[in-house]
Amino acid sequence: MIGRGPLRASHVLAIGVLCAGFVCAGSFTHPSTAAAASESVVTRHMVTFESNGTITQLATDANTVGDFLRERAIVVGPKDYLYPSADVPLSDGLVITYRAAVPVTIESAAQHVDAVSSAPDVGALLEEQNVRLGANDVVQPELSDRLPEDGIVRITRVVVWQRHERRAIAEPIEHRLDFAIAPGESKVVAKGSPGERNVTVRFTQRDNGKIVAAIVASHVIRKPRPRIVAEGVDEYQAFEQIGSRGLERTAYMAATAMQMIATAYTADCYGCSGITASGRPAGHGIVAVDPSVIPLGTRLYIPGYGFAVAGDTGGAIRGARIDLGFNSQRDAMLFGRREVTVYRLK
Repeated sequence: MIGRGPLRASHVLAIGVLCAGFVCAGSFTHPSTAAAASESVVTRHMVTFESNGTITQLATDANTVGDFLRERAIVVGPKDYLYPSADVPLSDGLVITYRAAVPVTIESAAQHVDAVSSAPDVGALLEEQNVRLGANDVVQPELSDRLPEDGIVRITRVVVWQRHERRAIAEPIEHRLDFAIAPGESKVVAKGSPGERNVTVRFTQRDNGKIVAAIVASHVIRKPRPRIVAEGVDEYQAFEQIGSRGLERTAYMAATAMQMIATAYTADCYGCSGITASGRPAGHGIVAVDPSVIPLGTRLYIPGYGFAVAGDTGGAIRGARIDLGFNSQRDAMLFGRREVTVYRLK
């Protein structure tokens, strides 16, 4: 209690301290209480999360990138890729990129590399592993593809080169029929000569395997000249063999073509002497015609019969009629009567 005695300085100091204790206590906040209040405030952020090619928008209460990953039970391994780093505070719009490292094998004919990588694509993987590619090498999957699910990247080493060459062109052979030459004989009318051309050849070799060549460009610098061979007309079998070549090799000799009715005869037919009007023996290759339509001596070609000479006449052979000579009665009977195309040869 304070008496009525004089008021000393010590009394005033005591009262001031006491008042401060009672009055200020009502407005003073303890430091530990303020910290607790600030920690109770939760800030939510909207971030973009890109993980192994999948992009999602997520709302989170995490404070840092590391906290965000822990929310999702993601443990970052030593070879995983993370950007930004785990201690970066979160903010709205932040993009977090995470790729888990996976085992991968790089295979080629001469190389086998095992690795664990978080590369974003095959091209980045090869660069990371210091694998060099040639200009024509083939990579599966492609360089821009993500690392394959089966974990295997295959490289086919391809070597390509070109060479320019001069090559000969063999002279073509033309066969021409010549009735002046004995049957079965032939002679060279023109020797002919080979041509020449420039070619560009591309060679390709895959994984040191077989070399494949392909002509990619060709230019004729000298055309070949054909070799012409004249051949004599043979008997029946030779006619059939020559006829099997087709008209494309004989049409160049044809002056005209006529549709005619053909019959067949032999040298020993009734009333026949065996000698034709032209003085030649009757038989295969000698045909009877109307001289006003086909002059005697005209060389002919009849498909299905062969080459022939208009060498005989007949009382019944008038106009578009032709009588074909055969060596046997059987062949004549088999031929019978039919419409044929008769080619007059030049």
